[in-house]
Amino acid sequence: MTGEENKAIVRRFIEAYNTRNLDAFGVLVAPDYVDHTHQQEGRNKFRQLFEMAFKAFPDWHEAIEDIIAEGDRVWVRVNATGTHTGEWNLSGVGLPPTGKKVSMMMVFIWRIENGRLTEGWEVDSDLQFLRQLGIVEYTKKGEKIFREDVREGT
Repeated sequence: MTGEENKAIVRRFIEAYNTRNLDAFGVLVAPDYVDHTHQQEGRNKFRQLFEMAFKAFPDWHEAIEDIIAEGDRVWVRVNATGTHTGEWNLSGVGLPPTGKKVSMMMVFIWRIENGRLTEGWEVDSDLQFLRQLGIVEYTKKGEKIFREDVREGT
């Protein structure tokens, strides 16, 4: 497949989960998908991550900022936003809704094979995400080192 065809698959995938069309996983994600970030295998486990996230952040949306394809890989940078209105499960611990809005830049790298996502990696700032939810705060030393505009990701 060409780079443009692979980018189109990634765009369809992001549009599918932005519209909560998780049935598209059957078409766009390989059954033996490998999620390197969350260290799990299988399309159903990958889909379960999205189902859990949409319960916690029902308005979650990812806007594509950049997309690059090379060979069988696609890199995409998105601006993700959402409001924490449902329980979020962090490593087996349920976090009750905070009502807080989050915004973060994320980078995904996907390997495409036979028109489907087969492997994926995610790069983002867990610290920024947790700070926006009010779960993590800087120490007094951290407050002195980092300016407010840097801490807030602006």
